[in-house]
Amino acid sequence: MSTKTLIFGHRGYPFKFPENSLKGFQYAIDHGIDGLEFDVHLTKDNVPVIMHDEKINRTTDGKGLINSYTLKELQQFHMPDGETIPTLKNLLALAVHRPVHLNLEFKTNKIHYPKIEQIVLDLVKQYDLMYPVIYSSFNLDSLKIAYQIDPNQQYCLLSDHVIKNPKSLIVKEHLAGLHLSHYQPLANVDERIWTVDDPRTQEKLLADHVAGIITDNFEQAVRIKNRAVAI
Repeated sequence: MSTKTLIFGHRGYPFKFPENSLKGFQYAIDHGIDGLEFDVHLTKDNVPVIMHDEKINRTTDGKGLINSYTLKELQQFHMPDGETIPTLKNLLALAVHRPVHLNLEFKTNKIHYPKIEQIVLDLVKQYDLMYPVIYSSFNLDSLKIAYQIDPNQQYCLLSDHVIKNPKSLIVKEHLAGLHLSHYQPLANVDERIWTVDDPRTQEKLLADHVAGIITDNFEQAVRIKNRAVAI
C-alpha cells in the first residue's frame, strides 16, 4: 500500500501538448513528473504505438484504424504539432534512467490485438527503467495473459464502476491494484484514480492517500500536492 500519492500525466500532458505526444512526455519527464499514463495498440506489422483511440481520426490528420496501417504507413500522418504517432520504443527511450513511473495501458477492450501482451512485455525488458512498469487494462483477459507470460509484473484493472468484493478479485486475478474513475475506500489496496483535473477533488484524494492521481494537468496537481505537504 502506497502512502505517498504519485501524480501521473494522463496521456502525457494534454493541458499543454497534444495527447500521447513525445513532446508532452518529454516536457513532463524534464519537469519532474512522478509518472506517465499512456495507451498502447499494435500496427498492422505488430509494432506497439501510443494512442488512445483505435482510430487515428481524432488526434491526427489521417483516418482509419491503427491496425490497418504498417508503422511506415502510419508515419505519413501527423498530430496538430506536426509530430508523428510515437512508438512505445520512442517513449521507453525517453524514460531510460529517469525517475518516472510508467503506467502502460493495454488498449484491448475494443480490439484485442493478437500477442500484444507478449510483444509489449518483451520490448519493455530491453530498456533499463528505474521503476517497474505498471500495466493496466479494462480487459481482464489481457491482464490474465500478461500474468501467465510474466507473473512478476504489476497488473492493475481499470474500471469506471464500483468494484464489488475488490479484495477477492485482486487475490483471484493476481492484481497489484485498481485504477478507478472514482474513489472507493479500499484499505491496503493501491488505488489510482483517473482522470482528475478538479483541484478540490485532487485535495480530497491526497487526503485519502490514494496511490496515484491521473490528470491532464500535472503541474496544477503537483502544486496542490506540494501545498498539502507544506500544511
